[in-house]
Amino acid sequence: MNNVLVINSGSSSIKYQLVDVQSGDALASGIVERIGLEVGKLKHEGPDGKTELEQPIPDHEVGMRLVLDTFAQHGPAIDEAELAAVGHRIVQGGDVFDGPALVTDEVLAQIEELSPLAPLHNPANAAGVRAARAAFPDTPHVAVFDTAFHRTMPPAAYTYAIDRQIAADYKIRRYGAHGTSHLFVSREVAGWLGRDLASTNTIVLHLGNGASASAVQGGRCIDTSMGLTPLEGLVMGTRSGDIDPAVLFHLARQGGYTIDQLDELLNRKSGMLGLSGYTDMRDVHDAAAAGDENVRTALDVYYHRIKGYVGNYYAQLGRVDVIAFTAGIGENDDIVRAGALRGLEGLGIQLDLARNEGRKKEPTIISTDDSPVTVVVYPTNEELEIARQAVATI
Repeated sequence: MNNVLVINSGSSSIKYQLVDVQSGDALASGIVERIGLEVGKLKHEGPDGKTELEQPIPDHEVGMRLVLDTFAQHGPAIDEAELAAVGHRIVQGGDVFDGPALVTDEVLAQIEELSPLAPLHNPANAAGVRAARAAFPDTPHVAVFDTAFHRTMPPAAYTYAIDRQIAADYKIRRYGAHGTSHLFVSREVAGWLGRDLASTNTIVLHLGNGASASAVQGGRCIDTSMGLTPLEGLVMGTRSGDIDPAVLFHLARQGGYTIDQLDELLNRKSGMLGLSGYTDMRDVHDAAAAGDENVRTALDVYYHRIKGYVGNYYAQLGRVDVIAFTAGIGENDDIVRAGALRGLEGLGIQLDLARNEGRKKEPTIISTDDSPVTVVVYPTNEELEIARQAVATI
């Protein structure tokens, strides 16, 4: 019983992967998209190759049945008796969950109660859990929370400087996100480099359409860039990251913007999209190379923000041994990796430009041999981490 089915359920999608925990291999993976719309879509990759189909998928329960039918028809067949667990990615665990939890009716209710802190994610996560429990009623289900790894942050790092009672009443604090990725990368990098995790200080830069940084001291997170929600921190594909909150007051008073319009602006129309008109970094680099000054400024803002967090975490950690790039941009964009660290040589960061070139599908050291700080690219694997935590929990 080495196999775990990992489910990442969104508001209109179900991403899934069947993981062999012992080998670390993905035996099959896929996504169900456009749930609840007129025509849904499934993409599956397994032993028979790639499979795609389109049909109405009214809800997550129908989507999950479709996933099981696809496994049965195109492999590998899932025998519930041989399935160790079903692992679920849950975005927000609040101050309730500091690690994975075996799903019970009570745990599911708590996940739903935390929805005000992640209104776009937790309800969809819960829908996926319900659908999977119906499909696999005799298999243990384990919830793995994006926020759990950051629960080791000290009060100085997670506390906002607002009225204490208001913060307590509305559960306002910094929770972070991408914790499963930060945990996986920081732990795996130390082992890969032959370092003792307990004595290794690492800055993890998870750079994708969503982006976050973390300071990891001896395997424990002591600070991270995302806050109450995944909006705070680095510049992202469509999210602003850090911004003076008075900007919102100004837009409301002077521009008549509503709360919903401000939410839309900062979460979906800002970041690289708002600055450059693009969300795909390949388009950004092409436009910058063509001389678009707005796009060049957008990249400078992107790099400036990352450097600010690297410097901040140097101060918090006191000593940095490793900087690790991961996720879609971090693993594949050598221009961003170089730009994000350019000018930080005085901090002991010596990048080898030849080693940095190109996409990295395997763990790769991209710093010079004599660099005081080892800089690496380490592909993340949140599904494997979720699967491992699921097995450990049961």
